[in-house]
This record gives sequence, structure tokens and C-alpha cells, in this order.
Amino acid sequence: MNALLRLCLSVLAVTILVLAAGNATAARIIRLGIVTTPGSAQYICAEKFRDLVAERSQGSTQVKLFHSGSLGSETDILQQVQMNAVDMAIITLGPFDTFVPEVKVISFPFLFRDHEQADEILDGPLGREMLSKLERAGFKGLAFSENGFRNLTNDTRPVTTVDDVHGLKIRVMESAMHKELWKTLGANPTPMAWPIYTELQQGTIDGQENPLSVLWVYKLYEVQKHLTLTGHVYSAHIDIASLVWWKSLPSVDQELLATAMHDAAVYQRQWNRQNVVGFLNKLKAAGMEVVSNPDLSSFKAQAEELKHMDIFAEPNTRALLDKFLNATK
Repeated sequence: MNALLRLCLSVLAVTILVLAAGNATAARIIRLGIVTTPGSAQYICAEKFRDLVAERSQGSTQVKLFHSGSLGSETDILQQVQMNAVDMAIITLGPFDTFVPEVKVISFPFLFRDHEQADEILDGPLGREMLSKLERAGFKGLAFSENGFRNLTNDTRPVTTVDDVHGLKIRVMESAMHKELWKTLGANPTPMAWPIYTELQQGTIDGQENPLSVLWVYKLYEVQKHLTLTGHVYSAHIDIASLVWWKSLPSVDQELLATAMHDAAVYQRQWNRQNVVGFLNKLKAAGMEVVSNPDLSSFKAQAEELKHMDIFAEPNTRALLDKFLNATK
């Protein structure tokens, strides 16, 4: 199925479901799309947002969740938000860089020291500046929730130093930055939409990189033997609305939704961090062999080359990267 047909079918599905919901209730229905399943980091945020909106609007506004890839890939969802076919979405950072190139700055490897520093920067002026840049692509940026720090897995060999990455076929997000990063680290990066369990099971790819919660929720421990705690990229989610739809709302509704999304994002980040150790222990118990202390200096030395590559050469992107690098020293 080609991309245009898939997009059209997704838009039709949203319309049918919303009309059906509208016949059952007089409440305003907000359509919110995510690609992941119940129990995932995105779903936790979306579910909390749904509940907060219902509570704070006293039931006059309801959030309809479209999850588990029912609207296609994250790129498909972003296109539907642009078209105002979907009102809101919670999307992993990577796919945004096709729409707004500056976004890739947040994914610069080893940028954030820890969660606290990520919160300080993304909840502050630099984060607000980044969210404002989404408007030129038709998105209203509301908040940052998170996937967490990404770690490498593969089913070929233990990875303790960057040299061990050489030649591994690693699935990456549909993102120029992530593709260039793993190419620089010596892997064979393969952009691929989510989910990827079957591709890992069949050996189409050797490995992938994701936060620990993703490995557990999607049972990747069944098809990946080796886990290396690289923490190479802080993976944010951007919580957005269609800019056209957002501008059509009364200011009181904008305030309610913006506050609810911010609160949902904070709740989800706390949930994610409270469960990191538990996810790691479960993955170990499931049989994954974990390299807890890889030679990160070798990864950082290679990744540093990205600063001088074409993906950050565009003046606005370069200026923003410099701001983030200076802020996180």
C-alpha cells in the first residue's frame, strides 16, 4: 500500500470513528493519535491527558485515543495533524526533523547529563523556543513528555565499545539525525517505521535502540539477546495540536488543554523514571545479557563528529545547536 493511500484510509477511519462517537454523546470530541500500544510511555501520557480533560471540563470535552498504529506510522500521524484530520498527537522526536529540521538538536548524542538537566532545558526558554518553531509546519507545540534515554540492543554479540558496533544492521527512526549517528558509529543504519518485532525475529535487522520501557512493553527481549546501556540519546516526545484547529478554539479552552497536557507530560515523565530500574530487572530476568558499563568515551568521541556534518550546517539549526550545547555544558 503506498503512502498516499495509507494516509487517505487513515483519515477516513478517523472520520468514521469520530462521527460514531459524536452520535453517542454531545460532548466535544478531541482526536489524539499515538503509534504505540496501551502500557507504553506515549499511552501513559495520552491516557492521563484524556482523564484530566474529562475531569477539568466536567465532561464537556472528551479525548478519543487512536493508538497501536491505527492511524499509520508517526510520520503518517504528523501529516494528518497538518491536514487537521487529527487534532492532537504525542510523537517521538525523531520523525519531526523531516518537518522542522531544528528539532534534531534535542537528539544530539550525549547532550543531556541526566533527566533533571533535560527537564531544566526543555521546560525552560530553550524548550519553548523549540516548540514555537513547530508552528511554521502547522503544529502547536504544547509540552515535552519522554521516551527516556535510548539504549542499544542486538542479537549478534555483546557491545562494550564503539568498535563492537561495526557492521551491525541497526533499525533507526525515520530521522536524518539518527541515521547519520549510527552511520558515524560504524553501524549499517536502517530507517524503519514502528513496530519492528517481526523484522528482528526474522533477522532482517540485527538490532535497534530504544529506552528500557519499550524493550519490555514490546517484548523485544524475546528476539534480542544483548543490551548495552549506552544512554546515547535522550528521546523526548513532543505533545502537539493541529495549529489550524488550535487557533479555532476559545482562549479558555486553549488554557485548559495546554495545562492538562503539561500536567500529563510531567506525570508521564515521573512514571517513566520511577519504573526504569524495574524494567531493567525484568529484562535481565527474561534472559537479556546486559553490558552495564560500556566504554562510553569511545561512543562520545565518534558521535562528536556530528557537530561538523551537513545535518547541522543550516544556519538556524546550527545556532540552536550551539545554544543547547552551551546550556548543557
